Amino acid sequence: MVQVKDLTELSLRDLWEEVKDEDDWWGEVKQQTLRGVKRLLEGAMEGELMEELHAGRYRRTETRRGYRNGYRERSLLTELGMLEHLRVPRDREGRYQTEVLPRYQRRQEGVNRMVRQMFLTGVSTRKVTEVLEPLLGASMSAQTVSRITRSLDAEVRRYQSRPLEDKYLYLLLDGIVLKVKAATGVVKRLVLCAYGITPTGRREMISFRQANSESESQWEAFLRDLYDRGLEGGPLALVSTDGCSGLHQALATVYPYVPRQRCWAHKMRNVAAKLPRKIQAACLAEAKTIYQARTRREAIIRFRQWAAGWRQAAANAVKCIEDDLEELLPFLDCPQQHWKKVRTTNAIERSFREVRRRTRPMSCFQNPASVDRFI
Repeated sequence: MVQVKDLTELSLRDLWEEVKDEDDWWGEVKQQTLRGVKRLLEGAMEGELMEELHAGRYRRTETRRGYRNGYRERSLLTELGMLEHLRVPRDREGRYQTEVLPRYQRRQEGVNRMVRQMFLTGVSTRKVTEVLEPLLGASMSAQTVSRITRSLDAEVRRYQSRPLEDKYLYLLLDGIVLKVKAATGVVKRLVLCAYGITPTGRREMISFRQANSESESQWEAFLRDLYDRGLEGGPLALVSTDGCSGLHQALATVYPYVPRQRCWAHKMRNVAAKLPRKIQAACLAEAKTIYQARTRREAIIRFRQWAAGWRQAAANAVKCIEDDLEELLPFLDCPQQHWKKVRTTNAIERSFREVRRRTRPMSCFQNPASVDRFI
């Protein structure tokens, strides 16, 4: 038994050593697969044409509906590689149109999906061509990649115009700044975003729109669009924001009766910016106890204690919280298990971090439309 096992191992090893170059071996497997796929496609098209003509090759029948007229050749880029010189049969009357190969299609839809996915992970159009060429064995111009990614435009339009369910318990609003090429050079575009949390805890990016600024008019137009599409705010218990004055003025117009919560994460960053470095850590540690209170009354008491201790050394920092204290505490009126989620806009900030991570390889977007596709 031992001798048989040794012979088997030697045989397998010897067989593998016959493969002189692993890359050549896999390349040959790929070519064989492509040839097999080509034969299958051509056979399927021959079958289609025979069904269309009601007659096989060289057969005369009373039910014949036409005659063959040779072939035309076309190529198809697939996920396996380039299928070249595919023989597509023709009929004399030109009625036959193959369903095996969609008309005018030069790439398999799987290749288009691959290109779109690479774009969405932050790979530039030029880099996409460099990556795909060794994989598919065919080059693809940057212009072709751009045309493929433009197919996302229809999805963007559907997303931004779809009806909205009035189902959200919490609404988080914030914006992210991205760089875009313009006629005068690179400019900054703001993307306004709405993020919702349902009563079941499901979190969704509800909508986004590009804007020139965070002004009241821009935010009001964005919120009015949400309202007109169905998000009337009936179940809304709280709206969390970063404290932008234009946004708060717009909320007072569109959702005037929904309580507003200023983001504690943004507020603490603002407080830190007003503190000398030597007292920053101690002051912020005590300020955090305010939002860790169990009740509104306790939070107010903790604020007063904190303010009394730091007003002399950090008057600007104390005033920063004091001016907005009333809008920093509404989260305490929500169920306690929701406090951590709604006292900040961190949920939407996490989405922004993912966007920044994927856009880091890009210097900037080519145009505003490419921003919409990416977001």
